[in-house]
Amino acid sequence: MWHWLDRLRGRERRPRTTIPEALWQQALASCPFLTRRPQTELARLRELSALFLEDKEFHGAQGLTITDSMAVTIAAQACLPVLHFGAGDQPLRWYADFVGIVVHPDEVLARREVVDDDGVVHEYEEPLAGEAMPEGPVMLSWQDVTAASSDTGYNVVIHEFVHKLDLRDGRSDGCPPLPAGFLGKSSAREARGHWQATLQSAFEEFREAVIKAERFGTPPPWLDPYGAEAIDEFFAVASEAYFVNCERFGREFPALLPLFDAFFRPGLSA
Repeated sequence: MWHWLDRLRGRERRPRTTIPEALWQQALASCPFLTRRPQTELARLRELSALFLEDKEFHGAQGLTITDSMAVTIAAQACLPVLHFGAGDQPLRWYADFVGIVVHPDEVLARREVVDDDGVVHEYEEPLAGEAMPEGPVMLSWQDVTAASSDTGYNVVIHEFVHKLDLRDGRSDGCPPLPAGFLGKSSAREARGHWQATLQSAFEEFREAVIKAERFGTPPPWLDPYGAEAIDEFFAVASEAYFVNCERFGREFPALLPLFDAFFRPGLSA
């Protein structure tokens, strides 16, 4: 009951209870890419997931009932991107801007508006497998959560929670907050410039490959073509692949591998 006071004092909070073994094994069985990780990492992920479950509130939409197994499965994947961001509950401070996680049975149709160059407003509906709202909840489609695949590099949970990392500085631009010293850069500004230049180059190559596949029938790229929509979507889509199939990700995007290693595994990639 005093975990809020521990936070104010800067202490490293530990979970009040552990995730039951049966539930944890169910989560690992539904996410085979997790089982390839060292046991020390899995133990830390289990601890962090328990803290995550203490902090967040799950809501089922359209009559969906959230089971303990569903919540643990989502928590384990949500915590993976921040696994190496410090001890105790320090990693979860990256997710401190929201509490709610809304899970729908299937994709959601979101109403969108765009204004063209002539000032005409166009309305349309966009199917969403997930959405991370600035300083707001995360929405997930359970059908898409269960469709995660190492073969395709697809993982909607990682995708949306990486968006949350991207949004930590208030900008959805494919560049999360970076410290001075990142990859040897002397300032945060220099680190940001290096990140953006590297990611932008990979994004442009990927977008060109997607366009060629759609227009001329060339072999499609490995990643979800949705990543060609914008630089922030490319960051999220690439991060999915980095976590679920890092070996292939490194072959497909050799320039991004050291960048992602340095961000997602600080201290381990030095």
